[in-house]
Amino acid sequence: MREPTVTETGQRPSAQRVFTAAEPRDGAAALQERTSAFVARMTHELRTPLNAILGFAQILELDALTRDQAESVQQILRAGNHLLTLINEVHDFSRIEAGRLPLSKEPTPVDEVAFECMELIGPLATPRDLKLGCTIPQGAPWHVMADRQRLKQVLLNLLNNAVKYNRPGGSVTLSAEETAERTLVLRVIDTGAGIPADKLARLFTPFDRLGAEQSDVEGSGMGLALSKRLVEVMGGEIGVESTLGEGSTFWVELPLVEGQVQRYVQVQRKALSPPRHPELDKARTILYIEDNLSNLEVVQRLLAPRVRVRLVTAMQGQLGLELAAEHYPDLVLLDLHLPDIAGEEVLRRLKEAPETRDVPVVIISAETRRSEMERVMAMGAFAYLTKPLNVRVLLKVMDDALRR
Repeated sequence: MREPTVTETGQRPSAQRVFTAAEPRDGAAALQERTSAFVARMTHELRTPLNAILGFAQILELDALTRDQAESVQQILRAGNHLLTLINEVHDFSRIEAGRLPLSKEPTPVDEVAFECMELIGPLATPRDLKLGCTIPQGAPWHVMADRQRLKQVLLNLLNNAVKYNRPGGSVTLSAEETAERTLVLRVIDTGAGIPADKLARLFTPFDRLGAEQSDVEGSGMGLALSKRLVEVMGGEIGVESTLGEGSTFWVELPLVEGQVQRYVQVQRKALSPPRHPELDKARTILYIEDNLSNLEVVQRLLAPRVRVRLVTAMQGQLGLELAAEHYPDLVLLDLHLPDIAGEEVLRRLKEAPETRDVPVVIISAETRRSEMERVMAMGAFAYLTKPLNVRVLLKVMDDALRR
């Protein structure tokens, strides 16, 4: 293309820019990348204060409370967990749209996932006197190609909706049917009010609750939209059939594959896992390296009743390394985002130093990317816990680490 000439006035004539077909796509990709990065950073920042809210609320829950106090704590936990669910869903949806959600697709035993989901959904159905049913027999030979955790997430979302929007005394059923095309159709059937035909097209739209936001049923409007995208990236389809006044059936169709039996290994691991004890057998030192004061206070309060545990804290990575060399801790709790040294570098130095190389290190971080978790675990971490913390899980992991 010839360079525009300079006119007698010394100015270039206006030139029309020629856009190639690739430029709009590149611009859209760049915008999606920036949006994904912003959402990732935003959700990370939201997790930090939410960790303190849920952490202290869970500690209060362990105390002897009056009925009104216990109800207040439950309100905090319900609201906090609802916010956490929304944060997770927005983050996952953004990562899917950017093509950056890691999936581990493998032959997944449908009966095991179904059993886990029904076990988890049971406590939600009991208060509403709902009858839960699952027609998938234990030991069923079906395996689908899917990410196990993501399939479980999708089914739990569908089952949770079937419970929330059902009528008291109704029923929720999970079933499966093999098709002639070598696919498996999983169905969640409820006896709720059904969905009007004119609203079905909006059902999988983010943040559209079809008017349910005016009811007392909690929800974010993200669950079905996220479930749809998860099923699609796993190579499947999702849909719904509904009759007003009778109920709805949500279905997920995934390809069937040959699977390997791993149930025996899982049972053996469960049998060998040590029981949880409220107190440790002997005095232990725990070093917690964390730059957020609220998070430090949560763990301090949590360990306060354990008279045989001494907690040493550091708000900088270098100080944490020095305290580790001085106190020879039995366990290190480590945040990844520190003001002076990256948590990964602290972990590397702990594993290189002769006096601390055998000390179990538990990572506590708001970073939830699976690739990051796997990379840190490969560096020698004992466990990886995400914020906001589940304090009972933290106690279990600490007890397991200290019994090594």
